[in-house]
Amino acid sequence: MNMGGMAMPTNSGVPANTLSQRLYSINVRNGVADIAHDPTDLPPPIVRRTPDKVVVELETVEVEARLDEHTTYQFWTFNGRVPGPFVRVRVGDTVEVHLKNNENSTMMHNVDFHAVNGPGGGAGATSSNPGEEHHFTFKPLNPGIYVYHCAVAPVAMHISNGMYGLILVEPEEGLKPVDHEFYVMQGELYTEEAFGTAGLLNQSYDKLLNETPEYYVLNGHVGALTDHYPLKAKVGETVRIFFGVGGPNKTSSFHVIGEIFDRAYQLGSVTSAPIENVQSIVVPPGSANIVEFKLDVPGRYVLVDHALSRAERGLAGYLIVEGDAKPDLFDAPPNDNASGH
Repeated sequence: MNMGGMAMPTNSGVPANTLSQRLYSINVRNGVADIAHDPTDLPPPIVRRTPDKVVVELETVEVEARLDEHTTYQFWTFNGRVPGPFVRVRVGDTVEVHLKNNENSTMMHNVDFHAVNGPGGGAGATSSNPGEEHHFTFKPLNPGIYVYHCAVAPVAMHISNGMYGLILVEPEEGLKPVDHEFYVMQGELYTEEAFGTAGLLNQSYDKLLNETPEYYVLNGHVGALTDHYPLKAKVGETVRIFFGVGGPNKTSSFHVIGEIFDRAYQLGSVTSAPIENVQSIVVPPGSANIVEFKLDVPGRYVLVDHALSRAERGLAGYLIVEGDAKPDLFDAPPNDNASGH
């Protein structure tokens, strides 16, 4: 089975374009399970120009894992990661979605793809008790970047606990090539205990209903995109960030401190003309956007939600850019706070 849509032998019994695969093991970092999703872990651009069959395999896994350096949380995940796997298809493909609920789960789970034209986005068809597996098939008709998430009631709780991801439906001609693509999603967690409390934290249904999260995170947990998986590129390169908000409740004002988005595809539309030269983008919960920009100056750039109090509750990432200084574009003495804000 294959993660990038590369051809498999025709006698293997596996479809040639299988873009995501069940994950039966959990990452362990310093002895603690880790659900953070590496932002570089996404399938490459689709080069074929004809529709094909694509199989998406998801397994819902509940796991106690790192929330910050001293804290753990009982996450609910797709394939052991938050966000779940990045799914990449093209308009007109036949997409076969298999969802298995791990036998050790305590809850029913399913998946609702916003890219689906059909009741519930597939949620009803995939509702699975622990140990069960269900599937459905759909044909993506509308290009763009879309959220998927668990839709078992209470839906907001399943999403907050980590059950969200992105699916890209490429247009027939594909997307313009760039040097780097990154996969980043924002979420929020509602715990009974205050932010920073050590130990295993418990989810708070009351805080969820009141929309008062204790934690805001990028790619699963505090430090996922700073300590563990900072984005990396070089001066002169172009980057594309697929940015989504799992939520379940808060809108993001996504901003990269020290950069300007050359192009931003509002609400994830790849068929509308992008807006240009943008400082921040507004992304509602359950939605996504695509931003593209060229890197002109080396240094460390910080990914934030410009509702900046959220940085105090865990929401930050790094984009580390290497290369020669460009004093004609930016010239400042070395300092410990070169990232700004």
